[in-house]
Amino acid sequence: MVFNKKVSALVPIKSNSERVKGKNFRNFCGKPLYHHIIHTLDKTYGVDEIVINTDSLQIIDEAPALSPKVRIHRRPEELCGDFVSTNKLFAYDLEHTDADIYLQTHATNPLLKAETIALALKSYIENMDDYDSLFSVTEHQTRFYDKENQPVNHNPQELLRTQDLPPLYEENSCLYLFTKESFASTNARIGSRPHMLPTPRLESIDIDDEVTWKIAEMLGFHSLT
Repeated sequence: MVFNKKVSALVPIKSNSERVKGKNFRNFCGKPLYHHIIHTLDKTYGVDEIVINTDSLQIIDEAPALSPKVRIHRRPEELCGDFVSTNKLFAYDLEHTDADIYLQTHATNPLLKAETIALALKSYIENMDDYDSLFSVTEHQTRFYDKENQPVNHNPQELLRTQDLPPLYEENSCLYLFTKESFASTNARIGSRPHMLPTPRLESIDIDDEVTWKIAEMLGFHSLT
């Protein structure tokens, strides 16, 4: 617990992946990709349990040995498949788990550090009067355009230095913090009064294709091995 609040980490892991085949089980810096986030959550201060929602018999069989915090939610048939909204998975997990705070992250964030997760928990709990949820972002200060070639955050005639541009924030899918109440307000992990937390860029890579796999792997060899 942290500040006397029970924290459950939700980690959805499916057996099939489309763009990187078998990525959750593929060797990443010496062990299967999904092992990294489980080991990180295991050593994160304040995380009481790790709820893995999965349709994989392999994960059901081996994941409990990775941490005493692991609890398996075997995915119901109606929630299996590539086109099921993950919000439905989270609603299922919340219905079958009792906690004060829910932390959601992914197996595809292997570089996320326990210290960053603990910092996010501390920030969220200390500001719960102002925010009902928290999500991680990557801050960008560069020149953006929309699909109509219109500048988004700058004036081409002014040509300010990029470090002087107003930052834009990318939802990086590394972590989300919420309660049952905030989830119910929007039917999503981002509530109606969210707080954005910038996370270190080197930790914030979400493996989504072969390019991000290679980038994460190169970084991981320096930070994880």
